[in-house]
Amino acid sequence: MRFYLIGHERINPILQLLICLFPDEEHSQGNPDEGFEGEYVISELRAGEGRLIAEARDYRGHVYTLDCPAGMTADDPAMNEYVRRALYLLLLPQLEQPPVWGMLTGVKPAKLVRNMLARGMTPAEAATSLREDYYVTPRRASLAVRSGAVSRDYKLQMGPRDIDLYIGIPFCPAKCSYCSFVSNDVRSWGHMVEPYVQALLREVEGMGRVLRQTGREIKSIYIGGGTPSILNEDQLARLLDAVHTHFDLGSLGEFTLEAGRPETITAEKLRIAAQGGVGRISINPQTMNEEVLRGVGRLHTAQDIIDCYHMARETADFQINMDLIAGLPGDDDQSLISSVEQVVALDPDNVTLHSMARKRGAPLRFGKTGTLAAETVDRCHDIIGQKGYVPYYLYRQKYIAGGLENTGFAKPGTECRYNVVMMEEIGDVAALGSGGVTKLVYEDGHIERITNPKYPIEYIQGPEKIEQSLHKLLKALENH
Repeated sequence: MRFYLIGHERINPILQLLICLFPDEEHSQGNPDEGFEGEYVISELRAGEGRLIAEARDYRGHVYTLDCPAGMTADDPAMNEYVRRALYLLLLPQLEQPPVWGMLTGVKPAKLVRNMLARGMTPAEAATSLREDYYVTPRRASLAVRSGAVSRDYKLQMGPRDIDLYIGIPFCPAKCSYCSFVSNDVRSWGHMVEPYVQALLREVEGMGRVLRQTGREIKSIYIGGGTPSILNEDQLARLLDAVHTHFDLGSLGEFTLEAGRPETITAEKLRIAAQGGVGRISINPQTMNEEVLRGVGRLHTAQDIIDCYHMARETADFQINMDLIAGLPGDDDQSLISSVEQVVALDPDNVTLHSMARKRGAPLRFGKTGTLAAETVDRCHDIIGQKGYVPYYLYRQKYIAGGLENTGFAKPGTECRYNVVMMEEIGDVAALGSGGVTKLVYEDGHIERITNPKYPIEYIQGPEKIEQSLHKLLKALENH
């Protein structure tokens, strides 16, 4: 759909709303001076009697007009909500059904709630605002408020010297058909794993110097990917040894290894992880449907997941997370529900239910209609909740199936701090490895980002770039 802006240049809120409401269409901005053509919408901000007016119109002649609060100026950041709301209410009658997240377009609904709570609103008042001001359904409002309260509590407990670490291993045994992350199939790139580990160990040593010099207290470490358990036993042991050698772990409360795929996990790797201080692991089925697993390029079976889970339980006292994805191609409602039932029957500590994020323009090939219904995901949430799990973090993505969300559930007391800190951007996270993005969060909400080379070969061949990033981080932390 083509959109035109008159009286303002708030492209992002308008474009993001159109993407959320019509994810299968192409959207582009037109120049109103050249006239209007085709199927289009107009978002206009104009002066009224003593206040500004946000107005939305479309090619059919429909109009929705919204009075802005008296005294609000055109450059007020809150004006984004008014131009977006006018357009949302204009387009709402054209939709088959209202979106469960209403007019919210951001990836962090819980952040909005946390800000409401910080301003003195009660959880009940925040839920009411989500329903009445943003048109979020009661169920999603409750989900956002619960997650927002968790992130608020973590934020209140954080000290000024706290930092969390992410260590990236961007290799997988095979690349899934739906994956949009930077990951490298070891069948083609396996020769790069050892050079990558050597480069990573150098960065661990350098990061250790930076954190000691600036007096930072490491609260959590998350080794993610890719598939970190793609490392062999020797490589994993060397990485964990380096972590203990170069980092002060006196304040560490959480250490996670995203083991992920069962074909990469051995009893020896699990023992090495436990001896290296790892207390949390992931064993991710994505689905328990064999045909769907084959179709998306996974190499394991559902039975492999079950066997690996029991092996982990027998090896060490890990907290275990298991990921499932709703909306996988070839899957359907009953199969998804069955996968959830099978996973919660294993009794992991955490269950994360993702809604598949499609590549731009790609159709959703789920079920007979190609639609992931909110009611199906709600049923999955109910099954998880009935087993004693509660939601503690959530996020959304562009082109996410059904306009839904990704939700992490945990048994009380087993929440993953790193997930909350990273996703809600409530604290500093230093990222190591290729593609790593360090984020320093300031009191005014500003976030400073320091990036590593994106691809493994650049990371391996660019030690000077890593040193530059570490030097930049050192200076930033000294002034933060």
